[in-house]
Amino acid sequence: MTRLFCLLGLTLLHACSTQDLKAIEDTSHLKVPEGFKITLFADHVPRARTMALGPDGTIYVGSQGEGVVYAVQDRDGDGVAESQRVLLKGLDEPNGVAVLGNSLFVAEISRVSRYGPLGQADFQKNPAIRVYQDLPDETHHAYKILKTGPDGDLYFAIGVPCNVCEIEDPRYGTLLRIHPDGTHPVRLAKGIRNTMGIDWDPESKDLWFTDNGRDWLGDDLPPDELNHLTEEGLDFGFPHCFGQALVDPDQGHSHDCLRSTPPAFEFKAHVAPLGLHFYQGQSFPERFHHQLFIAQHGSWNRSQPSGYQVSMVTLDAHRKPVAETPLVTGWLGSHGHILGRPVDFLELKDGSLLISDDMAGVIYRLSAHERSHQ
Repeated sequence: MTRLFCLLGLTLLHACSTQDLKAIEDTSHLKVPEGFKITLFADHVPRARTMALGPDGTIYVGSQGEGVVYAVQDRDGDGVAESQRVLLKGLDEPNGVAVLGNSLFVAEISRVSRYGPLGQADFQKNPAIRVYQDLPDETHHAYKILKTGPDGDLYFAIGVPCNVCEIEDPRYGTLLRIHPDGTHPVRLAKGIRNTMGIDWDPESKDLWFTDNGRDWLGDDLPPDELNHLTEEGLDFGFPHCFGQALVDPDQGHSHDCLRSTPPAFEFKAHVAPLGLHFYQGQSFPERFHHQLFIAQHGSWNRSQPSGYQVSMVTLDAHRKPVAETPLVTGWLGSHGHILGRPVDFLELKDGSLLISDDMAGVIYRLSAHERSHQ
């Protein structure tokens, strides 16, 4: 099959030929539990970041450093995408994508916009509607996660523009909720450094999110975090505190860390937890149902690299995290050679799980060989 990638100099591309996809690499370097397999779903999605599923099965993919949003399709449902196209172009770091009804929402550095209606021939002709623009334009930690909640609202986080610092602007380091039309913004939490993953527990309905800890406190501090939002208005400590009420040596001397909300679970320092997902499908073995998957993007300045894997955090009957186990490994090769960096998850209707990789520029599909209840 031939490869044709549509590159047109418009912010919103008009109809263009789709790119036929074929496997360009195998996944033999990746290791999964017995009974699972991991394959290439789409093999050319440069700097692929977060993903969202459209009503017709189209997968929308945000990007980093490319300024584009992709549309990827597996029309025959065989687990391999036949086509992709660049749907939007010329955007300002469109990391976050979300679908609500027939609309596609895109989070750039300083705004959230709505495009649509999806699935119509004249989609490209409709101008973007700026839904929310009260966002900082600093570029450090500026990539936005964007998710639709079970209440039909939009959720996103605003990272801080530094490694560790005090910021007067109250917008930084927060988790927010807005209505789809951009009204009624609510600050749900503060004291957050750089959140790239949000999901809701299908049992408790509570919101959980990841957070990336600061740098330059050595290889083993501070822990990266899995946080649990049990009520609105919580302060998760940054920049004053981290972990279980530990005081930051640069910013925390005058702060009572016992007043901050500690993480529900601690990851190793610098593993860079990005996407998280509660598995709700039926095709994985029963022990995976309603458990939490974490995409660890991997460290960048640790003497011994860490992360570069998908792990599972097991929750007990009271929905408390009790253990972490590797699920997909192999992105960190021998001698520290990096073969990929997982970012985000998208669960498909057949119960398989897509995993984006912004370094390799691909999307993987994790599936179970056969249904098991073990």
